[in-house]
Amino acid sequence: MQAFETFFRLNVDSIATAPRWMRTQAFQRMEEVRDTLVRHNYLAIVLKTYLATSELDSAQILIRQLKDYVKTQPFSPQLADLQSEYINMEGNIYGRRGYMDSAENCFRKAYELRLQGKKTGFIPDILMNLADANNRQGKLDVGAFWYRKALLLCDSLNLPPEKKYPIYYGLAQGYMTLRDYEQCDRYYNLAAASYDDMLPDEKHFYLNNRGNSYYYRGDYITAIKYFRKVLDLVEDYPDMLWALNLTYLNLSDCFLKLDETDSAAIYLDRCEPFFKELGVTTALYYIDTQNIELALKRHDFSKARRLLMKSGIPTDVDPDMLHIRNKNLELFFEETGNYKQAYKYLKENNRLDDSIRNERVRMHTADLTLRYQQDSTLMAHKVLFQKKENEVLVLRQTRFVILAVAIVALLVAVFIYLYNRKKRALILAKNRRIVSSLRLENIRNRLSPHFIFNVLNQEIVSRKENEQRELAALVKLMRRNLELAEQLCVTLAEELDFVKTYIDLERRSLGADFHLIIEIGEDVHSEQVLLPSMLIQIPVENAVKHALRDKEGERNLWISIHRRENGICIKVTDNGGGYRPGSRNRGTGTGMKVIMQTVQILNMKNKESIDVSIHNISLPGGEIGCEIVFLLPDKYNYEI
Repeated sequence: MQAFETFFRLNVDSIATAPRWMRTQAFQRMEEVRDTLVRHNYLAIVLKTYLATSELDSAQILIRQLKDYVKTQPFSPQLADLQSEYINMEGNIYGRRGYMDSAENCFRKAYELRLQGKKTGFIPDILMNLADANNRQGKLDVGAFWYRKALLLCDSLNLPPEKKYPIYYGLAQGYMTLRDYEQCDRYYNLAAASYDDMLPDEKHFYLNNRGNSYYYRGDYITAIKYFRKVLDLVEDYPDMLWALNLTYLNLSDCFLKLDETDSAAIYLDRCEPFFKELGVTTALYYIDTQNIELALKRHDFSKARRLLMKSGIPTDVDPDMLHIRNKNLELFFEETGNYKQAYKYLKENNRLDDSIRNERVRMHTADLTLRYQQDSTLMAHKVLFQKKENEVLVLRQTRFVILAVAIVALLVAVFIYLYNRKKRALILAKNRRIVSSLRLENIRNRLSPHFIFNVLNQEIVSRKENEQRELAALVKLMRRNLELAEQLCVTLAEELDFVKTYIDLERRSLGADFHLIIEIGEDVHSEQVLLPSMLIQIPVENAVKHALRDKEGERNLWISIHRRENGICIKVTDNGGGYRPGSRNRGTGTGMKVIMQTVQILNMKNKESIDVSIHNISLPGGEIGCEIVFLLPDKYNYEI
């Protein structure tokens, strides 16, 4: 764990600047550690990199893996930190897809779990996510509360100043929604002082929101200037696809407001496929809104009517987006002569303005600002004292009522929890079966055609004598190869028969100095032993192609199969000089990757795992060879 903490501290910035490199490093370190908690902490880093590259489906798969692991472990502060990490990431995924109520729930759980962990320095980051989720739901007073709490924690934990600038531009965003541009600029200027210290994604957040603040003032030229700075930023970071396409969407709206419809259409066409692929409902709603406005500006009322008829309103749509859509509806009905409907949407927008920027929210935010300016320690004690005093008062007055309600609520909660848990388990099991089957099918489809065409090309070029016999062997090999590609497991006898057929086809190229020795223990019943299909064939093919074909002198290949305690041991050994990573005959590694991925998927379903080891050995006579060893447990289950 200490090595993990050091690695994370030294390379955390790479999650944003070089996510694919960071992902590779994390995967490599996962293979080197035995402790499962540390291994899953590396997996959480991989999860962060998938978010950085907007690969949300891959991120969801990792979240399910982390949830499955946590369910099997006893509670500890380190486990609480891991849970908080992936639940916080899950909230980010919900946020990107527009489900802000689900995002808020995840951030609350992540905050509660982090309080039980050891890494308290990450709490302000979660509170900022929680504040942003509330802002995007129009709950500006709640958002301001969480931002202020994040500032208070930064002070009490003595965190460095760079932890505060995300809070500054978060508060600025809240004031932007309130249209209090004086306070908005004040906090943006505080954040701008640390611009050079920001990570790329933080720079994007700052530039994007500051551009939005000028958009809402009607200063579209200045807004475009900030959005173009985002485009300059992402040129150096090709994985920032979310930032790029969000900027296209913002630019298109600015050009619409400036009546530059051609430029607006270009940017809309660029970003629409990205958000459709991710299924981001709020972004698609915004795109539809702009397409309606574009059709109105081009006086294409039939297209505007068609878009209005087919579009709906997502449940989590931002009030500002709804305001823009209502403005377009008002304009549409005004242009088509339906003034009654136009007046209806004018009244609806006035109501939205009142609900978003009413005096209660403004005063609540101002009150929180004053409270933060007081001594933070004194304020925390006063709040705690008042909270305890109120709890005692309520307890004395309503203890019997609360007890009854608590019992009923507990029973209902237990029932709902058990029902939802069972339902989630069934859905998870079904999804894992589907994913595993698809992965296995993909693995085998990559290798089988590759192998068949290699053999077929060799046979066509070199065929001279005994054509009928060789063609028959080749047909047998092709047919059997296709059968193996569809089978998850085969018997040992079937696998060895396939290997012998393959060696018979290769003997002409290998010459008289090649010898295949197969040793099977007397207590090994080859017709009854099951193993993953192609488990022996792939190492044999690798040995022939990359080690023995170009070797001078005697070339030997040994296949040894013996029983060990609780399983079967299979060894494939050659005298081809051993495995050398820098060799020109090394190959692509596709075959062994297929074996490792197949074994990994099957091991997930079994208590005892298939063990695979690859190493160089010294042979009698002073030669060096490569040996691949498989340990197959008895009673191994090959069903997905």
